[in-house]
Amino acid sequence: MNREEIMTILPHRDPMLLIDDASKNEDGTATAHYTVRGDEFFLKGHFPGNPIVPGVIQCEMMAQSACVLFAGELSGKNALAVYTGIDKVKFRRMVKPGDTAVIEVRPVRSCPPLYSVHGELRVDGELCACGDLSFVITGKYGKDRTSAKE
Repeated sequence: MNREEIMTILPHRDPMLLIDDASKNEDGTATAHYTVRGDEFFLKGHFPGNPIVPGVIQCEMMAQSACVLFAGELSGKNALAVYTGIDKVKFRRMVKPGDTAVIEVRPVRSCPPLYSVHGELRVDGELCACGDLSFVITGKYGKDRTSAKE
């Protein structure tokens, strides 16, 4: 999925769309990528002269990547995946401008509308962040996301 396709399942738009591409793998996992450009809003004050992607943003990257696993539940249905929990999150390495994050998520538990996944974010093969994320798929949230404006 490219960014346009991702926007059919996620309501996020710039500056909060934090994955560049994503795919669901044959083994039931999902893989996504995001290249940190350096001009993102969250780097402006975190930290001046030494920009580092905040941990909460890394968690959001994993969460958005996880939504690829629920694409059938989300696509064109005005449904929304929202956090119900974040557990056992660890940060191992800094993510900086110029880095390309490779995000892998795998399902842990599925009991619709509740889902749990384990996510890992790596740069150059090195683990940067990992943790367990849980979501609920809500019903209609207002407007059709396929026509949402940036």
